[in-house]
Amino acid sequence: MGTFSEDLFLTNATGKRLYEQYAKDMPIIDYHCHLLPQEIYENKRFEDLGEMWLAHDHYKWRAMRTFGIEEKYITGDASYHDKYLKFAEILPQMIGNPIYIWCALELKRFFGIDEALCAENAERIYAETKRLIEEKNMTPRWCMEVSNVRVVSTTEDPVDTLEYHLKMKDDPSIKTKILSAFRPDKAFYCEKPAYREYLPQLAAVSGVAIDSFDGLMAALEQRLAFFKQLGTMISDDGIEDFTWAEHTDAEIEAVFQKARRGEALCAHEVNQYRSAFLLRMGALYHKYGFVMQLHIGTYQGANKSREASIGVACGFDCTDDSTRIKSVGELLDRLTKAGTLPKTILYPLNANNIETFAILAAGFCEGGTRAKVQLGAPWWFNDQAYGIRRQFEAVANLYPISLSVGMLTDSRSFLSYPRHELYRRVLCSYLGDLVERGEYFSDEKELEKTVKNICYNNAKEFFGL
Repeated sequence: MGTFSEDLFLTNATGKRLYEQYAKDMPIIDYHCHLLPQEIYENKRFEDLGEMWLAHDHYKWRAMRTFGIEEKYITGDASYHDKYLKFAEILPQMIGNPIYIWCALELKRFFGIDEALCAENAERIYAETKRLIEEKNMTPRWCMEVSNVRVVSTTEDPVDTLEYHLKMKDDPSIKTKILSAFRPDKAFYCEKPAYREYLPQLAAVSGVAIDSFDGLMAALEQRLAFFKQLGTMISDDGIEDFTWAEHTDAEIEAVFQKARRGEALCAHEVNQYRSAFLLRMGALYHKYGFVMQLHIGTYQGANKSREASIGVACGFDCTDDSTRIKSVGELLDRLTKAGTLPKTILYPLNANNIETFAILAAGFCEGGTRAKVQLGAPWWFNDQAYGIRRQFEAVANLYPISLSVGMLTDSRSFLSYPRHELYRRVLCSYLGDLVERGEYFSDEKELEKTVKNICYNNAKEFFGL
């Protein structure tokens, strides 16, 4: 049986040297994830590796379904031990899939296990990892500390009280800085049934009457200011699809009132509302010094019948290309004209659009801010070695990758930090290829600066940390 290789993705001597000397030990800023703040605050000990791997991970759930595994072993009521055994059976067949490498990295880094997990050794590895979880008191904070994570930004709705963030804010026992990203999606999707129910919740927590679109924006601004008091400087706007539509204040008010009453909206009205919403929120992000993250191009709940019976964010989402580059460009242009364009990161989920979004981002950079608008890390279905390498090769020609704020986990798992390691290995291998082909021959100190900046320093500066 083979074992984990420390030369993983380091396919040239220069890349290996860059990784070992400059990238390997850099701290981590995980500026976008979906970890639960309550779990960080309570710092509970995990039951076993099954819980650590399978409690929240829709990547693994999706893979298990492709092998025909019964749902009770995925999101059902089977024990984490039994879920783990089912997962172990299929892992050797996940060749070429990032799940295989992620699991190998996690076993190696957190448990010192370098053999490949399979059905035959699953019980032995289960027992060994369970022993180590208890012996080392593996908790959420422990995972972050041993991974050298300096900052984590979870993602919360504007109505969230941030109860656990408030409790953690000045707790000296927590070595990692825990922030929250402001995600106003429920106020953005005015056509969804939950919108009508959401408005009273937002009104109650903000203390602002929401009887108009201006009232909605005032309530969101109040919550944005509250988030900022805790040190938050990041927004996260999820955009399933978006087509820019011209609108007047009167038209938006009329759309808002229809949505508030629960009346059906036509596609044009939805697009008008979304255009106005993003324009107003972008201006608020600028006013409060937030970085605006736009996650673009999801096809939520493609398998609607299964989503209805199992739940959202359970592995039934897909990639979509309905959001045109021109629509996002129109939004950025309007914000620029108004002098309210915030620092912005664009995350196109459709990999076919990464080059055009990189070109768009470069067109909105301006004096005084490095990489004011930039392309984000390969996201969701693209956050694997092939997708990362593809983005480097495609985008470096169009936007300086040396300015990138680097990788994120976008994860619900406390074992996911080796994704930063994977990214750094691919980065160094890519740079090493350029050097060894003679395409880059600047001084070594410039290489060192580039590697360290992408791994850590750029994010620290860009997010004002």
